[in-house]
Order: sequence, then C-alpha cells, then structure tokens
Amino acid sequence: MDTIKTKLMEAEEKAAGLFKAAEDRGLIVAGKTEKELNEEMFVLAKELFGIEKYWHKRIIRSGPNTLQPYNENPPTLTLQPDDILFFDFGPIFEDYEADLGRTYVIGNDPVKQKLRNDIETGWKEAKDWFHQQTRLTGAEYFEYIVELTGRYGWEYGGEIAGHLIGHFPHEKLEKGNYGLYVHPGNHNDMFAPDEQGKKRHWILEMHFVDRQRQIGGFYEQLLT
Repeated sequence: MDTIKTKLMEAEEKAAGLFKAAEDRGLIVAGKTEKELNEEMFVLAKELFGIEKYWHKRIIRSGPNTLQPYNENPPTLTLQPDDILFFDFGPIFEDYEADLGRTYVIGNDPVKQKLRNDIETGWKEAKDWFHQQTRLTGAEYFEYIVELTGRYGWEYGGEIAGHLIGHFPHEKLEKGNYGLYVHPGNHNDMFAPDEQGKKRHWILEMHFVDRQRQIGGFYEQLLT
C-alpha cells in the first residue's frame, strides 16, 4: 500500500472541502479585496481543519492579476461584480502537502465562464493522457500542455505546468532544478522513482490566459 499516496489524497480532499466551504458560506463575492478574502480563507481553514501551516504562499488573484504566474506578487485588487479569480493554496495536513487550484467566476460573463470550464476540462484531458504513457519527460509533458491549451483557444500563462509533491518537506523545489518540475528544461522521466527507489507523486497545474482580455484561469491538483 502506498501510504504517501493515501495521505496526499486525504490532504487534497480536505483542501477541496475548504474551497467548497468558502463557496457555501458566500465568501467569494464582489467588493472585498484579494487580501481580505485570503485572510478569510486562512481563518476558515483554521476553523475547519486547524490549518495554520502552508508550504507555499496562499494565492488569490482576480481580474488582470489572473495573468500573473506564481512567482509574481502583483498589487492587491478588489473583486468586481463581473470578475474572474483563482485560488492556489498549499495547506499542510498532518505533515502531508496539498496543492489545489481552482477558478471562480462572479457574474455571468460567457467568456470567463468558458475559461473556467475549459481549464477544468483541459486539466482532466491532460491527466488522462499522462496515464496513457509509460515514459515521459517533464519537457515533453510541458510541450503537450502548451499544445492542448492552444486547442482550447487560449495561451499558456505559466512558467511550469506542475511539480513534485509529498511528505513535508518533500524533495526541495529549487530554482533552476528543473528535474522536479513539468518544465521545458526537465529531460528526466517523470515515471522514474526518487533517490530512495520510491514512486514519485506529481501535481499538474495549468494556467490558461487571454492577454487581450486580461483574464486567466488556473486549475491544479494531484496527477495520482
């Protein structure tokens, strides 16, 4: 039995529960800033699961900020009545990491709704394709995801399309160490075991953008 796989899936399920609770409690509404919503999510995570530790910065981005990749830190915006936004959270449950990303639309803009729907559908398509492979480098997978993004009518907005995940702290994700990422510079087999001979577990993250309309969508979770 793969204990790490089980723990990672349990952590992801709790993170999904956190996002669902934010929807059910009506937290995702116009008029508050990204920072205010982020702080509300932190309080909710502590209330529901006792979470206070995250393995990467908590990200909520709306409007033009949805174009920005992870490494950027754009000025906080206020959520608008007809807006698009995404969450990217990495909570730690019992020393196991979750990394979940979702896109939300406030209002009824059909283009924004299509973007939200496309990125979820595209993510699932990319996951299914991954599991049909027996050997695949991070660079090859990144190339596939960029091509898939174009088929859906969007541009790929991220510098990476995924990374390793595991027991906290997992194999350290260092800048320039592309072997741990779905990245054009990773020419290692994603199906290869780690240095201890154990199965690696990967996160798939996808970032679709429309630079002309200044909107983006994000979807992320386990490939397991």
